[in-house]
Amino acid sequence: MAKTSMIERDLKRRRMTKRDAAKRKELKAIAKDKSRPIDERFTATLKLAELPRNGSKTRIHNRCELTGRARGYYRKIRMSRIALREMGNNGLIPGMVKSSW
Repeated sequence: MAKTSMIERDLKRRRMTKRDAAKRKELKAIAKDKSRPIDERFTATLKLAELPRNGSKTRIHNRCELTGRARGYYRKIRMSRIALREMGNNGLIPGMVKSSW
């Protein structure tokens, strides 16, 4: 189990990203638009820099939804390899069986 503070920090980043997504997208579009005046593009860049860093999508770290583990993460099922194996061994995942050879 990951530290609760790390899990909460990541959840906070996800909330901030969702909240600031529209504003970031708008400011980035203004900053990249070559047809606009340079001073307008520059002010958009400055406003973008003033937004909190944790509101950026790249700050989000994939974590297991059950344990909060950051490593060994499967994106499709949003779980770590350890949680997946444990659930598979307990028969909680349909079609998954313990392999032996």
